[in-house]
Amino acid sequence: MNIILLGPPGAGKGTQAERLVAGRGMVQLSTGDMLRAARKADTPLGHQVAAVMDSGALVSDEIVSALIDDKLGSMGDEQGAIFDGYPRTAAQAESLDELLAAHGRELQHVIELQVDEDALVERITGRFSCASCGANYHDKFKQPKQADTCDVCGNHEFKRRPDDNEATVRTRMEEYRAKTAPILPIYEARGIVSRVDGMADMDEVTAAIEAILAGKG
Repeated sequence: MNIILLGPPGAGKGTQAERLVAGRGMVQLSTGDMLRAARKADTPLGHQVAAVMDSGALVSDEIVSALIDDKLGSMGDEQGAIFDGYPRTAAQAESLDELLAAHGRELQHVIELQVDEDALVERITGRFSCASCGANYHDKFKQPKQADTCDVCGNHEFKRRPDDNEATVRTRMEEYRAKTAPILPIYEARGIVSRVDGMADMDEVTAAIEAILAGKG
């Protein structure tokens, strides 16, 4: 099974992808992760990626396609793929169809984790973590049991990501809408788009995705 998982930053897409990897043995194909891995690899393609990224230019669709092609070629026939961050344009969607066909695969589902923007702002801006062990907390939803003390390691120092602010979150939402707008109609025309409430409990989101993949969604 091959799927595209859509959702803005903070929608829980990474968590759901991890669960699909663990539960179904699927492979998450994140363009960002693949580019970073390629840059470190001592291969001709890796050197090409490094040169482009170091120059500050955008990595071309051709390079991204080559990375996906390599990854699909290294996967077992029984392993499904989760595409994360790709495609973002109609041209990339067409390229993905060609890549999948070349490897005897096809796309079965496009699943979008939908969010309420104001609730997402609250979810993200309230996040903080232990500066020592990385345990996650939230101003509203998950405070440490003892004030200013990490439940896991007892550390008293916490940190927040500098980009976890309202302006950044709303900008990310605008970018996400702009990037998904061109591709959703393509897949809606095929009848393979499903939407899940990304603001629901994580286990509920997982159950909804599993129902879709089982043909019950």
